[in-house]
Amino acid sequence: MSAPDTYPSDTTLHFLRTAFPEEWRESPLGEAAVAAWEEENGVTLPEPYRTFVAEISNGSALGPAGDGGLQPLGVLPDGWPDLGPRRPGAPFPLDAAWNWEDDETVDPDGDPRTDAAYNDGSVVLGSEDGATYWLLVTAGPRRGEVWMAGDVGAAPAPGDVAWGFEEWVRHWHAGHEWWD
Repeated sequence: MSAPDTYPSDTTLHFLRTAFPEEWRESPLGEAAVAAWEEENGVTLPEPYRTFVAEISNGSALGPAGDGGLQPLGVLPDGWPDLGPRRPGAPFPLDAAWNWEDDETVDPDGDPRTDAAYNDGSVVLGSEDGATYWLLVTAGPRRGEVWMAGDVGAAPAPGDVAWGFEEWVRHWHAGHEWWD
């Protein structure tokens, strides 16, 4: 497991509490449940997401992901592709955007590289427009970044310099379109 990040600032935690109205929040998991999930999955969740699910809310029907809000930790959104087991503690396989739809080396009938982009080194934050998913990278060099993965490829959001969880929530909370 990777070393824990610095505990989030009071400013960050205040923002996350106000961004998700209490009536829309799921109950937080608590420190013991988050630590048990991390132990089971061989990973330490990046901050401030870790503290968010432990102390503020384990998901929210109102949230950044357009299709159903913010997923609870470990819960997959409807339509998630069945590409094998999730491995949040394995290194995330990408270090840059990859458009596998146009990559002639990709096996269209199933490619372990695309499966790994969905399953390794991340938690699923939610879905957007059906078959596109927001991922928070949990392991590897891009740890702590929000990525989007879909049927055509995967990329850091909004570009090469990706948002972390707080920046992703701030962008949504401010009412911006995703790719402004």
